[in-house]
Amino acid sequence: MTGVRLTVQDDALGQAVTRLGALGKAIHEPDLLAIAGAVVESSTRDRFDTKVAPDGTPWAPWSAAYAKTRKPRHSLLVSSGGLRDSIASFIDTAAGEVSIGSNLVYAAVQQFGGGELDAALPASKIPARPFLGISDEDRTGIERAISTFVEEILAE
Repeated sequence: MTGVRLTVQDDALGQAVTRLGALGKAIHEPDLLAIAGAVVESSTRDRFDTKVAPDGTPWAPWSAAYAKTRKPRHSLLVSSGGLRDSIASFIDTAAGEVSIGSNLVYAAVQQFGGGELDAALPASKIPARPFLGISDEDRTGIERAISTFVEEILAE
């Protein structure tokens, strides 16, 4: 796959998934992975509106020279919405993992920074604007979503 994918190992979440999987046939690990993936996928897309990295730091603004090239409908990492819309979760049931990422070639440059915007412009390196990752709010959201899922199954 071309693009960027971030996989975060969260031992506490992994242990919880294993314990929940032990409840039997009612709770399937792929369902839990899909729930976690959906929460983080949604949160990742929201970052294109808030312009804040998973660790809570605001994204670097455009340089003044680059800002002059943008249209009023453009904002950081959003001109057509292609990068935001490319965010997807990928479940690997064999490994018991879910990853969130983009298949776009330029996603990695936006996540980690680098590359040249315009060789004629001074300081035209693209700064890192992390959109992938798990925030504290994401962890809380995953816990809530999985708890709700389990409560619904136990109520049946």
